[in-house]
Amino acid sequence: MPRKLSSIAPDWWDYTTLDTALIEEAARLTPDQMRSLSRPGFNVVFYDTLEEFYLAEALEYITAWRQSTPDNPVGICGPIGPTEQLPLVARLVNELGISLKSAHFWGMDEWFIDGKEAPSDHPLSFEKADRQLCFSRIRKELVMPDENLHFPKADTEAYRKSWEGVRCAVMQGGQGDIKHWAFNDPPKREGKYADNPPTPGEYRQLATRVVDLHPITIAQNARTSGGGNIALVPTKALTVGPVETWQAEKVSIWHAGTHDNPFGQRLTTYMISQRIMDTSVPMSLLADHPNVQFNFYRPGIGTCEVEMH
Repeated sequence: MPRKLSSIAPDWWDYTTLDTALIEEAARLTPDQMRSLSRPGFNVVFYDTLEEFYLAEALEYITAWRQSTPDNPVGICGPIGPTEQLPLVARLVNELGISLKSAHFWGMDEWFIDGKEAPSDHPLSFEKADRQLCFSRIRKELVMPDENLHFPKADTEAYRKSWEGVRCAVMQGGQGDIKHWAFNDPPKREGKYADNPPTPGEYRQLATRVVDLHPITIAQNARTSGGGNIALVPTKALTVGPVETWQAEKVSIWHAGTHDNPFGQRLTTYMISQRIMDTSVPMSLLADHPNVQFNFYRPGIGTCEVEMH
């Protein structure tokens, strides 16, 4: 039996197609109940201040890179959104004098425009943001060689191959309004997925690729990065896939309360904790990853109570 249509974009799958009882159960969660949803393989952590939150996020870079040696290189895959940790990463590397010569970094995603990746001088370029906010601030005698920085390109072969022989200690990410990590958006409701979305097993087969962006993702990026100018935001992107995500030893998601909303933070926490996997909520597939951590800025969790503004 076909599931209900999305109340956001009827041509797409998204969380509004879930069973109403599940949505209501997630919305009722208090912050204390969210914290109690930790289980083996899924850890829920709260931070009381933004300073502590972003410092902890930055330290994940340091902890990963310190493990790297020429014989056993180690890297981290990192997001654009949040970005506040990136200047802190550069400062910590410089102050502690940590050589990154054998370390690696993978960018999670990039815009796809006119058949190729966005150029690094594009105002919304993720590679540009990573370099300006972090890597160009690290002292030259410490920073990793440029060939150890991996950013998705239209020809994904080199990026996918870069995961071979390098241990990814952690993949960081934020969570978008559409409940994605990177740009792993829910798919369109068409073809063989007209009545039901792909199975988790089908979605897990997806590697780094070009994706069509859900309308909510486009609107969100306009809000967070373009002053609300939706016309500025591309409608396609390159994204790291589940195939690469499951190569990461740990997946660490950072909820500052500025990307996804109070309901979304509750929904994915609940679904992962209860091992409810549904590709209309791509983040829920992390329920099957052996080491996931959700990091919350406690004042950013908010409430799902109705308030008229």
